[in-house]
Amino acid sequence: MKIAFLGLGNMGGPMAANLVKAGHEVTGFDPVPAARETAQGNGVTVAESGAQAVADAEVVITMLPNGQLVLDSYGEIVPAVTGQDVLFIDSSTIDVESARKAADMVREAGHSSIDAPVSGGVVGSEAGTLTFMVGGTDEAFSRAEPVLQAMGRKIVHCGGAGNGQAAKICNNMLLGVQMIAVSEAFVLGEKLGLDPQAFFDVASTSSGRCWALDTNCPVPGPVEGSPANRDFEGGFASGLMLKDLNLAQDASELAGVDTAFGRAARDAYERFVDIDGPRRDFGAVITAIESDTLNG
Repeated sequence: MKIAFLGLGNMGGPMAANLVKAGHEVTGFDPVPAARETAQGNGVTVAESGAQAVADAEVVITMLPNGQLVLDSYGEIVPAVTGQDVLFIDSSTIDVESARKAADMVREAGHSSIDAPVSGGVVGSEAGTLTFMVGGTDEAFSRAEPVLQAMGRKIVHCGGAGNGQAAKICNNMLLGVQMIAVSEAFVLGEKLGLDPQAFFDVASTSSGRCWALDTNCPVPGPVEGSPANRDFEGGFASGLMLKDLNLAQDASELAGVDTAFGRAARDAYERFVDIDGPRRDFGAVITAIESDTLNG
């Protein structure tokens, strides 16, 4: 298929590369020169603009930082497609309202769309093992599924437009809470004289087991692929976790649900990003717990 891919960064770049490996003809665009260069090296044809990238595409995929950028991008690219009933797939993590506005824009132009945010981080993006949470019609989901299978291992249809984003927001709120709890457990265990590897061996096969522990372990050593082994470089950035936790709190207020632990995680990451910056993997929050700087 002819696929346009807009947003070739840490997540989008490997996703586009996996589409090329699956035999698709991929044309991409990103405003960052380094991202364009890497994508080109992975077999992606690089366009000079988003509008140029989508011109003759059958499928358009976007992976952008926030809802306003998605809406602005759709304002440019939806009128630029030349095909009939082009399928738009937005894999950005954005607020539910923006996702539904984007779907309306596409539908009014006579095309189809899904919101399909992902879980699995950069490691999953590179390995093609992402989980896609999909919102959209049954027909659009069926059309998108073969494309998503080239980039992910698990694809879940969560309901109508915006429901993929709802699932992603709830999932990442859970992940943020888990990472803080896992980090506190490691720090407490070490203070009590427990070797981190021994604790990992117990917890990773016991009731405390979770993704934040057995895949993205925040201490170096137990999990070879964890960002903790490279000073938390790469991975899922703390700034992006904070963004998702803010989306969850905004959604909680609109829905009238008191998510106390989600709010506490948001506040903790807000303080941590002020201390450490937004770039390192979100597991680096353990460094602030070790130094007791989250409490001010």
